[in-house]
Amino acid sequence: MIQVAQILFILSVLVILHEFGHYITARMFKVRVEKFYLFMDAGFSLIKKKIGETEWGIGWLPLGGYVKLSGMIDESMDTEQMNQEPQPWEFRSKPAWQRLIIMLGGIIVNVILAWLIFTIMYATVGQKFIATEKIQENGLAFGEVGQKAGFRNGDKILAVDGQFQPSFNRMTLDVLLGDKVEVERNGQKVDVILTDEMKGEIISKEGKDFVGPRFSNTIVDSVIPKSAADVAGLKKGDRIKALNGNAFTFYDEFKDLISKHKNDSISLSVLRGTETVELKAKVDKEGRLGFLNKTLDKLDYEVNNKLSFGQAIPAAVNESWALLVYNVKQFKLILRPKTEAYKHVQSPIGIARRLPDTWNWEFIWNFTALFSIGLAFMNLLPIPGLDGGHALFTIAEMITGRKLSDKVAGYVQTVGMIILLTLMALTFGKDIYQLVVDKLL
Repeated sequence: MIQVAQILFILSVLVILHEFGHYITARMFKVRVEKFYLFMDAGFSLIKKKIGETEWGIGWLPLGGYVKLSGMIDESMDTEQMNQEPQPWEFRSKPAWQRLIIMLGGIIVNVILAWLIFTIMYATVGQKFIATEKIQENGLAFGEVGQKAGFRNGDKILAVDGQFQPSFNRMTLDVLLGDKVEVERNGQKVDVILTDEMKGEIISKEGKDFVGPRFSNTIVDSVIPKSAADVAGLKKGDRIKALNGNAFTFYDEFKDLISKHKNDSISLSVLRGTETVELKAKVDKEGRLGFLNKTLDKLDYEVNNKLSFGQAIPAAVNESWALLVYNVKQFKLILRPKTEAYKHVQSPIGIARRLPDTWNWEFIWNFTALFSIGLAFMNLLPIPGLDGGHALFTIAEMITGRKLSDKVAGYVQTVGMIILLTLMALTFGKDIYQLVVDKLL
C-alpha cells in the first residue's frame, strides 16, 4: 500500500503542475479553461466543483489528467463547439505563437519543477551518488552475460564513448546506451563494443546488476539451512581462502572455481578466527554451496557533495539537462528492435513495484524530479494527442501560414488517442500480468 500511495502522490504532483502549466499560460492569453482535472473523468467524477468559468475535479481513472480549453480539440474529443463561430476567448482564435506557448506550458513547468527540486535537494541534503572510482577500486565483477559480451572480472571502466562517468549508476546506463566502452585490463586499455543483441541480453537477463564491485574477500555472511554449506559446517564469519588447494583473492574467482565442480565433492580451506579449518562439501548441480557472501552496502561507496544554494542552481540545471539527454538516448534504444528494450517499458503499476516499501521523502522528491523530466520528454514527442503533436502542427502553421482544418485536426487527434491508448493498454496489461504471475508463484 505504501508503494501505491507513493506513486499516486508522485503522479498527482506531476499531473497537477503539468496541467497548471497549460492553465496559467491559457489564462495569460485570456483563453477560457472549461475543465481542470486530476486523473480522467470518463463517465463520472469523484469530486468536482465549478469556480468561475472552470470546473475543477478529480476523475476516477488515474491515467494523467487534463485541462479542457474552449475552442480546442483535445482528450475530451468534444467537437461540438468547433461547429460554432470562433469566439475571442477560444484557443483557436489566438495567434499561433500564443497557442504554441500554451501547448508547451506543461512541459516547461515539468522542467522547472525538476530544476527546483534538485536545487533544494542539493542545497539541503547534498548531491549524492555512488562513486565510480570508489566502487571499482578492485576492478569490477561481471555477470555471465556481461562476460559473454566481452567484459572480464577485474576490468575498470575508463570511459564510454570517450567520457568518464563519475556516478556508477549512470555509468552502467552509459554502457547500455553507448557504442564503445574503454576498460583497463591488466594494465592495458581495451575497447569493448556491445552489439544491440548483447545489450538486449543484458537488459533481459541481468539488467543493471550485470556489473558490480569486485569483493576482495570471500566471507560467509549467512548460511542457507540444510544447504551443502550448512551440511559442510560453514559458519557466519568464515573466510574461505582456497578450494581444492587453489588459493584465490576475489569472490568472483571463487565463483568461477566452484562453477567447474557442479555435483562434485570439494575441499575448502577456511579461516575461522585465527584457526584454519578444512571442510568437505558437495556442490549442487547449479554450482552453488548455499551461502551468501558478505558485501559492502552501496552507501559505503556513496559521495555526498555539500553544495551552497548558489552552487546548487547550476548543478540542478546540469542534472535536469543530463536527464533529458538520457531520456532521448533511452528512447532511441527502445526504437532499436534487436535490443528488445521495448519489452521493458513500464506503466505506473510496474514503476510502483520498484519503489521502496517505506516512505522516504528524500527518495520521493528525487524520483519526482526524475519522473518530471521523463514526463516532459514524453510530452515533447511529436505524437498526435500529446503536447508535442499539437506543437508540431502549430510550428508547421507558423512556417507555412496554413492552419490544419478542424475536421483534419479531429481525425489526427483520434488517431493519436488510439495510439496512446493502445500503448497504455499494452504496458498496463504486461505489468498487471506480471503482478498476477508473481503473486501466484
